[in-house]
Amino acid sequence: MRTIEIKPVTRIEGHARITIELDDEGSVHDAHFHITQFRGFEKFCEGRPFYEMPSLMARICGICTISHMLASAKACEALMAVRVPETAIKLRRVANLAQMIQSHALSFFYLAAPDLLLGMDADPAQRNIYGLMKTNPQFVRDGVRLRQFGQEIIEQLAGKRLHPTWIVPGGVTSPLTVEVRDKIVASIPEAMGIIQRTLNWYKTVVDNYREEIRTFATFPSLFMGLVTPTGELEHYHGQLRVVDPTGIVVEDQIDPKSYSNYIGEEVLPYSYLKAPYYKSRGYPEGIYRVGPLARLNIIDRTGTPRAEEEWVEYRSLRRQANLSNFHNHYARLIEILYSVERIEQLLNDPEITSSHVRAYASPNNNEGTGVTEAPRGTLIHHYKINDDGLVSWANLIVATGHNNLAMNRGVLQVAKHFVTGNNLQEGILNRVEAVIRTFDPCLSCSTHAIGQMPLDIRLMDAQGRTVDRLKRD
Repeated sequence: MRTIEIKPVTRIEGHARITIELDDEGSVHDAHFHITQFRGFEKFCEGRPFYEMPSLMARICGICTISHMLASAKACEALMAVRVPETAIKLRRVANLAQMIQSHALSFFYLAAPDLLLGMDADPAQRNIYGLMKTNPQFVRDGVRLRQFGQEIIEQLAGKRLHPTWIVPGGVTSPLTVEVRDKIVASIPEAMGIIQRTLNWYKTVVDNYREEIRTFATFPSLFMGLVTPTGELEHYHGQLRVVDPTGIVVEDQIDPKSYSNYIGEEVLPYSYLKAPYYKSRGYPEGIYRVGPLARLNIIDRTGTPRAEEEWVEYRSLRRQANLSNFHNHYARLIEILYSVERIEQLLNDPEITSSHVRAYASPNNNEGTGVTEAPRGTLIHHYKINDDGLVSWANLIVATGHNNLAMNRGVLQVAKHFVTGNNLQEGILNRVEAVIRTFDPCLSCSTHAIGQMPLDIRLMDAQGRTVDRLKRD
């Protein structure tokens, strides 16, 4: 048995490695995606007052700050049994959609685009954001500006772009002014133009990656996410829906607080990341996916006109659920378009500048659950408190956790298709990493890799001798 190790996996948020096991004939026997860091948020929040949780949970991630604050605040509101003012809900939606835009722009333009624009086999010294700047500077400017658009909205609403304290149990701390609203609305046409031309470009190049589409985590699985009561795309407050690989609804309108009746969690021996699964199908057969691909697979409609047109075209790729994780790139672009449209709708609501944005209450329950859609998928925060309002127990299921089993199966699928024999080629191993990038995992604390991360991969024979080696300083 021989082992290939990819350490670290590049152009993702956080630290991970991949191992590929070869048999004596050089064929792939197994492969694993390893999360190599442990932070323990579920434990060190114990003993903290429940009202601190949104600000504390925001520190889990520098990319999905708003999503963690929202899921946490919603769990706290379940503890308080309080009704959040409608204007606060609308403002929270705007902030979450802005985060969706900036995060998806980061994933597509910064992390995935070097593969899409320069090619999977391009020189890794050039296959990065700097290489893109040389070959297509306007494309890079569009990506930077689109991400800036989302970040500026968060800053204008919440006071700062990273780890704001604006979202609190009961609502938000300050209302939206007319001046800020008008400033955001004025920037929408530019963002709309960028995402529309990016979508048009992507549809001209996607056919160049047919082999990747066939092999990048392309297998039957369940898909899960939030939907409205009428089956529309939902990111903030909805009910859970599960569909099968043919697009048939398996479970619908699941109350998020009963998630544990449907989702189990397994501990893996090779990773610090838990492996959730759909209980009725058991472990590991109950594999399911969340995120942009899943959200567009489970809905009946998007709810905004331009995104609806793009979604209909996207679904025409396959009459049933789209199974290839490669299409997450396409789905992210459609969600950016939807988010821009939905932000405009919300900001044009006359009530958006109301000053009634927060409700106050003490704890009235000892247990609460909050669920929202983060850019990478469904996010669950579940807390228990004692009679003094101190957290006694917490469980978090992040989007990357939901996708853990699917990521491992995707790595194995790509490795079996592309990796053979004793000859290691960088472009082949880049495809093994690229399937992980389609999930855009966010692994607790982020690290930013721009194509120059150190890489030392050795292929060993059964006697421990180096058969082949690939090194990148």
